[in-house]
Amino acid sequence: MIRTILAGLICATALAGPAQAQTYETDLGAVILETHVEGLEHPWGLAFLPDGGMLVTERPGRLRHVAADGTISEPITGVPQVDNRGQGGLLDVALDPDFASNRFVYLSYAEPGQGGTTSTAVARGTLSDDTTTLGGLEVIFSQRPKVQSTLHYGSRLVFDGNGHLFITTGERSADRFRVQAQDLNSHLGKVIRIHPDGAVPHDNPFVGQQGALPEIWSYGHRNIQGAALHPQTGALWINEHGPRGGDELNRIEKGGNYGWPLVTEGTEYSGAPIDPPADLPPGLIDPVAFWVPSPAPSGLTFYDGGMFPAWQGDAFMGALAGTSLIRVDMDGTGVVGEEFMFTELGMRIRDVVEGPDGALYLLTDAANGKVLRISPAEG
Repeated sequence: MIRTILAGLICATALAGPAQAQTYETDLGAVILETHVEGLEHPWGLAFLPDGGMLVTERPGRLRHVAADGTISEPITGVPQVDNRGQGGLLDVALDPDFASNRFVYLSYAEPGQGGTTSTAVARGTLSDDTTTLGGLEVIFSQRPKVQSTLHYGSRLVFDGNGHLFITTGERSADRFRVQAQDLNSHLGKVIRIHPDGAVPHDNPFVGQQGALPEIWSYGHRNIQGAALHPQTGALWINEHGPRGGDELNRIEKGGNYGWPLVTEGTEYSGAPIDPPADLPPGLIDPVAFWVPSPAPSGLTFYDGGMFPAWQGDAFMGALAGTSLIRVDMDGTGVVGEEFMFTELGMRIRDVVEGPDGALYLLTDAANGKVLRISPAEG
């Protein structure tokens, strides 16, 4: 029933957001949704700093420091040049696991090339002690090939527990590019795994395989805009946009093929079916869950804090077209239900992050974008 309702809401244009603090009922109790920060232009990624502040990217190409009291800095200098056409721009941000000692910050972005071409790229720089400058910037990954498209950059950044960096990419949308999601000689439509300096881990699945790029960890993806580690297993999970329908939640396996564009639960935007070929490759991995119609998921986290005991182990995803926060009810690694929250507010939720205080923080994708905070209602 919720999905049927969503189909009627996906065209909603309201981006009002909550008042400074409002109480909302959820399936597992009342919560307070409040505005922590506003005045950000299309924020895309958020990373908490050890002092309780945060770094937030703005898609037009700015990185901001937001202090613990909500004060927004002037743009941090030293960020890479970005191509902010279409879905491009400055995208995700992540801190090095050893940030306290090295102050490395990682940024994903749409990297401009010659003749209007672009690619997903990741750069690393050192954040100054006063959080005003990113110094010593170096590009540690640049998606190959660069193509003439301004869509489907993927771009989520996740460190595993062993110091490796996962990077998600998109297949750049157009028919002539999306077939490369199945091509191991292309970074399009892949999960990438590298060392923090850009070097390739020796145990990546395609190292030494002729005709395969060694950075690839998994393939057959469409546009991955959410990624997180499962708190119990440590496995990487991602969400990705399907075409018209068929958005997916996937548990990523080393060397796995997730099927795009050969198989999908969705259709072309025209409504035409996407029929699988007769000679499908063996071993395609099915999604853990999928959605029809598409809520357009972006951002992913598993709740592991103490503020919401009933949410422990559940996955949370933002929804852009679906204007919701989606709670995926998990029983271990299995999906047993779902809940769409705050749909009536008409907010495009770009990212969801668990804060160090155990609250959930949301980014709204709007010209006057916000950081929202979710906490339990008293009693």
